[in-house]
Amino acid sequence: MDILLEKAGKKFYREWIFRNLDFTVSAGESLAVLGPNGSGKSTLLKVIAGSMMPSEGQITYSSDGVITDPADIFKDVSISAPYLELPEEFTLEEIVRFHFRFKRPVNSLTTAEIISITGLGHAAQKVFRYFSSGMKQRVKNALAILSDTKLLLLDEPCSNLDEDAINWYKELVLKYAAGRVVVVCSNNQESEVEHCLRRINMADYKNRQSSPDLQHQLR
Repeated sequence: MDILLEKAGKKFYREWIFRNLDFTVSAGESLAVLGPNGSGKSTLLKVIAGSMMPSEGQITYSSDGVITDPADIFKDVSISAPYLELPEEFTLEEIVRFHFRFKRPVNSLTTAEIISITGLGHAAQKVFRYFSSGMKQRVKNALAILSDTKLLLLDEPCSNLDEDAINWYKELVLKYAAGRVVVVCSNNQESEVEHCLRRINMADYKNRQSSPDLQHQLR
């Protein structure tokens, strides 16, 4: 999959969240979107995910030169974010089974294997509402990364994770995210984006009137 943003901008009421954003990211590439809280990272991620349309400019998805309708892109997207909700009344096993009714697991992993990969096998029958914030984040990351999708979106994936869980996250990305388009939003936590070879800073796209050359945007 290739994703192309051309002079993309998003506005809420009279406030521009970002403007004149141009970049292309292709399969096998990882892009870090950096900025403090409130800088527009999550908004950009929703635009890339197809759940929110840009206010100006355009976003194009293509696979092997064939354009994908933005209305159909959800089939190719998996996302993890602290603000996403999972069924609080489900057990971990039920959440995994429910999620993978809609997405294929990578490498045809079984439910038991996925639960084992989360490192939460001891809590397989525990109701999700009783999980700690760190355990919930582990589950969200695992569901996204272990889904067989072309586009993997991770919004502050190390939120609420301790050092051991951060190392687990990094190993998971390296093992299962290869060959996909990966976009990671971070408030400058290097542990979240150290695998990303390309980076943009949302501060560079506030109220811009003209778009700079692409080579000056990506570094």
